[in-house]
Formats: sequence, C-alpha cells, structure tokens
Amino acid sequence: MRPLFHPAIEDVRPEAILHALSDPERVLMYAQLLGSETTETCSALSHLGERVIPKSSLSNHMKVLREAGLIRSERQGVEIRNQTRSRELDARFPGLVPAILAAYGRKVSC
Repeated sequence: MRPLFHPAIEDVRPEAILHALSDPERVLMYAQLLGSETTETCSALSHLGERVIPKSSLSNHMKVLREAGLIRSERQGVEIRNQTRSRELDARFPGLVPAILAAYGRKVSC
C-alpha cells in the first residue's frame, strides 16, 4: 500500500489551508475532529447531520485536509485513523484556523 503523504509543518502553506477549508463539508469534518478527544476513523466522519458523505467523496475530502497539513492520518489494519494537527498549526500560524472556523460560525478551541 502507498504511504499517506503528510507535509512537514514548515511546508504547510496558508493558501492550502484556505483551500481545504473553503468547502463547508470539510469544515464540518475538521470541526468534528477538533471536538473529538481521540482519533476518528473516516467512516465516523462520514455523517454530517442527516447527510451521509459517499466513500469516494469522503476519501477525497480527507486527502485534501491531509495534504493541506490540517490532519494526520495513520493506517491501522483496514481503518485509517485521523487527528488534527491543531497544535502544530497554531504554533506556525497563530489564530488562523480558529479564525476561519469562526467565520463559519463554529466555536473552536485549539
């Protein structure tokens, strides 16, 4: 299996973060990850309210979030576990991600 790409924190660009969080579904997924105390599987993030995200779309959303540097994903058996990189991101871009999420009306603590 191909390894999952995660940019080094020094390579994370603000325009990649803005692009990744320009989609309301990705914002909801990211906010759901922020609110979780543990890592989450992709399937746990597929339910956004009453809407269920198709697997192909979910896969793409997670790839965009991962390659933008917003999340870290690890394979564990047949599952992929995801967690935010909020501490790293806040150290590199203080207040950027919370400001973006606040613009969507999400209360977030990093």
